[in-house]
Parts: sequence; C-alpha cells; structure tokens
Amino acid sequence: MKANELPIINFLQSPNVQFVIPVYQRNYDWANNECKELLNDIIAVETADRGTHFIGSIVFIHEGAYSTSEVKELVIIDGQQRLTTINILYVALYRFAKDNGMQQEADMLHNMFLVNQYVQQEDSKLKLKQTDTNSLAFKAIMNNTENEFNHYSNVIENFNYFKSIITSENFNIILNGLKRLIFVEVSLERGKDDPQRIFESLNSTGLDLSQSDLIRNYILMDLDPKSQNKIFQQIWSPIEENARDVIKQKSLVSDYIRDYLTLRNKKIPNKNKVYLEFKKRYSVKDEEYHQELENIKSLSVHYKKFINPSSIHDIKLRTELNYISRLEINVAFPFLLQVFEDAENGLVSYEDLIKILKLIQSYVWRRFVVGLATNALNKIFMTLYSEVDTEDYYDSIALALIKKRGSAKFPTDEDLKTALKDKDLYNIQSKNRNYMFELLENFNNREYVDTSNDKITIEHIFPQNPNEAWSRDITPDDYFQFKEKYVNTIANLTLSGNNGALGNKSFLDKKKMNNQGSEQGYSYSRLWLNDYLRTIDNWNINNYNQRFDLIYERFLKIWEYPDIEVLVDESGDEQNIFNAESPTHKKLEYFIFENTRIEEEYISQMYIYVIEKLYEKNPQLLLEAKDTFKITRDPNDFRFAQELNNGYFVESNLDSNSKFSSLKRLLSLFELEDELAVKYQDSEKKNSQNRFFVRKEFWKQLLPQIEKTDLFSKVNPSKDHWLSAGAGISGLNYNFVITSKYARIELAIGSSSKENNKKYFKQLYNQKEAIESRFEDILVWEELPENKMSRIKFQLDDVNLFDKEDWSKMNQFLVTYLPKFELAMQPLIKKIRR
Repeated sequence: MKANELPIINFLQSPNVQFVIPVYQRNYDWANNECKELLNDIIAVETADRGTHFIGSIVFIHEGAYSTSEVKELVIIDGQQRLTTINILYVALYRFAKDNGMQQEADMLHNMFLVNQYVQQEDSKLKLKQTDTNSLAFKAIMNNTENEFNHYSNVIENFNYFKSIITSENFNIILNGLKRLIFVEVSLERGKDDPQRIFESLNSTGLDLSQSDLIRNYILMDLDPKSQNKIFQQIWSPIEENARDVIKQKSLVSDYIRDYLTLRNKKIPNKNKVYLEFKKRYSVKDEEYHQELENIKSLSVHYKKFINPSSIHDIKLRTELNYISRLEINVAFPFLLQVFEDAENGLVSYEDLIKILKLIQSYVWRRFVVGLATNALNKIFMTLYSEVDTEDYYDSIALALIKKRGSAKFPTDEDLKTALKDKDLYNIQSKNRNYMFELLENFNNREYVDTSNDKITIEHIFPQNPNEAWSRDITPDDYFQFKEKYVNTIANLTLSGNNGALGNKSFLDKKKMNNQGSEQGYSYSRLWLNDYLRTIDNWNINNYNQRFDLIYERFLKIWEYPDIEVLVDESGDEQNIFNAESPTHKKLEYFIFENTRIEEEYISQMYIYVIEKLYEKNPQLLLEAKDTFKITRDPNDFRFAQELNNGYFVESNLDSNSKFSSLKRLLSLFELEDELAVKYQDSEKKNSQNRFFVRKEFWKQLLPQIEKTDLFSKVNPSKDHWLSAGAGISGLNYNFVITSKYARIELAIGSSSKENNKKYFKQLYNQKEAIESRFEDILVWEELPENKMSRIKFQLDDVNLFDKEDWSKMNQFLVTYLPKFELAMQPLIKKIRR
C-alpha cells in the first residue's frame, strides 16, 4: 500500500487512466445538499486564498495484469461519491464553456479531465466509468441529452444544480478552486493488500471524527500555533470541561453545540450534521464569530448545571434540575440555556427561575400521564424562548404553554383526573415511577423521606396475585374491578419498607401486621401515602375512590396548572396545517416546518419554501409524484410559472386554499403530516389590545424620528419592550427600554464575560464626572455586582406605553436624549482597555 498527498487535478488529468466504479459499490447517492457543501468549499478556498483544501482520501487498486484495456484502470475502493461529484462539476464547467463561446477552455476541460483523447476503444473513452443507470446518465450530460433521459438520476440532478450556479463571474473562481483541492491517494496492490480490510479500517466507527472533533478542528485548524493554544485553553477546553457528564465520564460537547445551535437558529440540527450547521452559521470568522465563541463558552457553564446537577450549591436549584435530569427533559435545554443566562443578567428573579423549572416539570409530567406524544416537545421548546416577555418573565412562559393546542397542549386538571384514574403507573420506566413517588411522598413534608432507599419499595394494596381472603372480604364486582382495571393505578399503589412480608395477604393483615414486634403493617407506617390506609378497615372501590381523590388533590399541588388568565387576544397559536382554519384573506405571523420556525407573512412564500425543502429531502419522490403534484423544468407547462432554487418550475397562480391543499397532499406523500404548523396574524381588533402589537407600533413610529445619530438606523421594529444598537465593542449596546412605568435610554454592558463587564463598567465609572458633564445631566450607574451585566441609564418615569397620550412625551425624551447620550459615552467607550 502506498499513500501520497497530491492535488486532485494531478490525479484526474493523468493520461490514459480510467477510474472504474465497481459493481459492488453502493449507488451514487450524493444530492444537492452535499454538492452545495463541496462547491462552497471550492469557492471559499479560492476567494479566501487559503492555499489548499483537503477533501479526504481516494483508495483504489490497479488491476495491472488482470486488465486487457488499453487504458490503466484504477478500481475505486473508497471515495467514489467525491470523485463522481467532481467529475460532474467538470462536465458542468465544460458545458458552460462550450455554450458561451469559450472554445479553448471547453477543449481543455474535455480532453484533460473528462476523456482519454487518443484512446480508440469507445468503452475506454470516458475517464469515469460508472455502472448501469449512472453510466447512462453521465453520458447524457456529456452529450447534452439529459432532457431525453427518462429515469431519475442523482447524476443529472446534481449536474443541473451545478449548471444553475456557474456564471461567467464565478467560472474561473471554481476552476482555480478545483486546483487547490488536495487528497490522499491510497494505492493498493492486488495480491499484497486486502482492499476490503483496508476499506473497513478507513470507515470503522473507531476512526470516525465526532461532530465535536470536527467543530474543534474547524475552530482551531487555520490558526497559527500561538493562537491555537490560546483559543484551546481559553475557549475550547472550558467548553469540554463544562459539557462532560461527570458520573458517566462521557463528553456531551456535540449535544451541547446542537442545543446551542437550536437556540440560535430556532432549528434542531440532525445529530450527524451538527458540524455542518456550525460551519454554515459561522462561515465568516470575524469579530461577531469570536464573540459567539465566547458566548458558547459562557452558556456552557449553564449546560454543566443541567447535566451535572450535583455541581450546584443552591439546594432548591439543584433539586429541580435533578428532577429535570431524571425525567430526561433534555429537549428543554436550548430554552433553559437562555433562561439561565437571563437569570445571571438579572432579567429573571431566583424565585421565578425555580417556578419556571417546576412549570416545565408540570407540563411534561402531565403530558406523560395523559399520554401525549413526547416528540412534540422538540418543536415546543425549540421556539419557546421567542414567547418570553422579559417584563413579565414567568407569566409569559406559562401563558405560551397553556395556549398550546393539539399534540402540544398543556393538560388541564380535568384532563389529568380522567387519565390518572385509569393509567397504569406501575409498569412505567423506573425513573418516572421513582420521580412520581418521591414527589408525592415528600410534598410539604418537613422530614424528607428517601424513597430511593432499597428497603422502600412499591406495594400493591390489592395484590397482583391476591390470596383467597380477598374474594371473601370484598364484593365480586369490586374484586373484578381491582383485578382487571385498577390494580396498577396510582390509588392502589403505595410505598412500604415491608413489601415482601405483606405480599398478597388480606387488607387487614397488611394493615395490622406486627410480626415479632417489627411493625410491618400500614398502621405503623410514617409515610404520607399510608396515612389514609391507617384509617380504614377494608379496601373496596369506595375507599379506593376516596384515596384517589386525596392523591389527585396532592397531584394538583405538586404539578400545578398555571394560574394565568388567557385573554381573548392571546388565545391564538400555531396549528397543524391539517387542522388550521381556511387561509383565505389571512396572513401568517410565522410557520414551523420540520422544527424550523420561519418568520413569514405570505402564504405563497411558505408554499415555495416547503416545496424546495421536500425536493432537498427526496427529489425522486417529488418529481415522480405526477398524479399528486406538477413540477417540471419547462416554464411553458404553467400559466404563471414560479421558478424554484433548483431550476424547476411550479404553478404560482393559485389561491391560498389551493396552496394548502397541494401542501397537504405532498406532506401526506412524504409522511410528514405533523411537520408543518402555521400561525396566522391576529386581527386588528385583537391587536389593538395586544402588548406585542402595541410595542411594535410604538417602535414603528419612533424610529423614523431619530436624528443626529446613526444609532438604530439599521434596526427594525420588534415586539419586545427594548431595542438594541451596537456601541462598537462586543457586548456593549445602546438600548431603548419602554414599559408601562417608564421610558429609558441605557448603555448595557453585557458581554459573555462577567469579569470584562465589571472592568468596562469601572473604567467608565472612573470617567463619571466627564461623561455626565458632556451629557449635562445626572445618570444612574448600576454595577449590579451579583449579575453578569452592568448598565448606565437615564430614565423618564410616570409614562405608560399602553396610554397613547404618553407617546409624544416618550418620543421627545428618547429622540432628544439619545444623541446626547451617545455623544457623552462614545469617546470614552473607544478608550476602554480590553
């Protein structure tokens, strides 16, 4: 075996060589997404002048004496997907040059990379020799006959993608970028090397890089040694330390980055594509990128609390996070990352933070008892933070959850009661069962009972296998109901340290047992769950119902339903497209497709977006569904053709109902019926009293009035009670804040580093006299030593955002003092020592 690193073009332009894809190789299955990644890398390595870009290895075996061909045949063992794709790209470049009068370039591409120019045998002409349909498809794109090809082929689809991207502006960029691609050529010798064994070794899971490994390499690889060491020590090493499960001694960095990207993108990356999503989001390594790295490190401190609750000193916080960990509510982590960051910045109180953790448990546990699907939780927590109103933190979250409908609903007390009476809560996962009994037993108990004690086990009051006494002690009907319906329900279950001794005995025997003075019976138990049992002498359906009522009331106190009033104007929420009202005369606030929330007003844009995503997912299924949906490459097939990103066309002259009908048929075809939800905009009548609407309307009328400063010139109105504009240093922002009590201008010092924030604040505070002199008024200086952030503010009190008569006063205050505030601050901000 020989291995060499060399440019891909040296390999491809070797004379009289044919790259043979053997029949035992898997089919060519790269789609547009993979082609897009490769092409982006090719363009990036040229435009950024990075030298080279490594694309992996190509393993081949030279048949040598076993070949009778007039060309040298290299049988590709590994790397056929990349090799085939690069050849398709060269065909697209060749066709572009030929169609645009670039004859010299076309001849060069054709004769150097695509064909063996002087070979006589037709079968040996093409440098890439594929199998079956792929071979025919490749010949079609070479001969400009792909439109006559009657079968679906990734070769043709990917060629059409490259063809749609190549222009006269990027032709040479792509051509030169290809020259910068390098790979490892691994040459095997027949008879000496075992191709299968080498292939398995190269592709074994033990050598695969994890998503976190790829991300780490992306962050560090292009840095000089000194910078590498600095970033590794200051950024990456703390992330690895924080995102490690100390009990299992397992790295969860990939999971953490996935949760962080979910929070930022409002989209859950595929577990195997976390690196690609990271690379896509941070393709430009500028100042914002480095601030994001600091942010990722900062939030990893919170992630450590989630995966290692034992590391938290505060008992209440540790307890609630431990419960969330035990219930494995990991889907809430992206949401909680920002909530905990807000808590550190003083935006949410400690009391509300505890209430939020209890709320999440109530929501998830009630859903479990009622039997609602857990897969809905991904989408719910993915976008939940967008519902947070920092002015009314806990209530806004509670309101968002109780507004949920369908599979996302927050079960009511009545829902819970109905399900709780009949649900088998014995044959559930032990983690859930232990959680339930621990909270039931210890609610408001001054003396904590360790229900995880090995001596305390779950006891069936009416036994699973009752002895004969039970049939004599209760009526046949009660016996039947216990046996067939209630034996594993919550009201028939209790805790006991003597389960083995009690066994299947009669109720009175279980209650009074005191063998050898060991006090095994219910009468001697100090557990709350046995309190009621001490007061009765018979276990029948009537007593079962009374005990159920006691436990149910305790359930409601532990797993509370939020006591929040849902106003009429707050009741709307997203609905699955199959359940949504008619879209006629309606606009969207947003839609959610496959865990991605898109802020979009027009149904027509949603329609195109979903079709393009379905094409990316399975182009063959979409294109061959001719009886369900019409999509072609010919715009003349439609009255009003709408071109998609992939070069296909669809009919755009459809009303909203027809678009909904088409999407429903396609979603059913793709088995994605649960993956598209829409949220309609509220009506004007409702909006007139909606706080989010009022805020946005205020910002809309305020922003055009700002003069004498460029601050907020590129900021759009939002639903939040604050607007932010950068101050020139990462983490420092000028903010407008409006509430029902005041209007405020502030400099918020909120980088990811508490140490830096306090340092910046003190540097500015040392210039307090000069700043206030320039501002010509007294400012409020808040270091907030317990919080991560600090701020300097100037405030107008006794104004109410929701009283339009106050708007002119608020406008005048904000517009007048913002330029003065910037003028006083900015010269000294520039002098801050970082």
